[in-house]
This record gives sequence, structure tokens and C-alpha cells, in this order.
Amino acid sequence: MATTSALARLKKAANLSPIKRVVTLGNGDTFEFYATALTMAERERAQKMPGGDEPNGFALNLLVTKATDDAGQRLFQAGEVAELKIEVLDSDLQAMMLAIITNPEEAETDMKSTQKGTK
Repeated sequence: MATTSALARLKKAANLSPIKRVVTLGNGDTFEFYATALTMAERERAQKMPGGDEPNGFALNLLVTKATDDAGQRLFQAGEVAELKIEVLDSDLQAMMLAIITNPEEAETDMKSTQKGTK
């Protein structure tokens, strides 16, 4: 039996397929988008973008670069950052940015743990 290298095992374990994210907006509507799990290269790139040196700017950079529709088309362009900041509710942006940064599997596990504790 051939041994698998550590790198090959890690790459195989990484699920880099787009995952559906659903955020409930302030008005009660849901906003659906897709994003892959965050990689170190994406994190570094977002940190180097304008505003990436502060938490909100970093998270907004990730949202703009990673959020896609179900066909894989980007939902936002870099030139729309200012408009997002000015014309979208902060709570809605925060929820979308958190959805990008959070690993959906971890969030699902956390929600199940919370639900068990409240029963």
C-alpha cells in the first residue's frame, strides 16, 4: 500500500467547492450567495487590498472577491466597495461578511450545539 504524502492528504481534505450561504437581511428577506472556504492565499490577498489592514475592510474585501452566484459569477466588483459601505445597512453587510469568513460546517455544528443546549 502506497503512503500518501502529508500535502496530498491535506489537499484531499480541503473542500474548495462553492458552498451556499444564506443571510437574513434586516427587512426579513434572505440573500443567497456562494463562496468557497477561505484559503491562506485569499486571506493574504484581501489583507493587501485597500482597507485590508483593518477588520471591516478585510472582511469586505473578502465578500467582494469571493461572493458568487450559483453559476460562479462574482456578485460584486471592487469599484462597488464605497457604494456597499454607504448604501447597504451595516448589519446586513456584517452578516454577509461573517458568512464569508465562517466555515459553514463549523457554523452548522455550533448551531446544533446551541439548539441542544436550549432544549
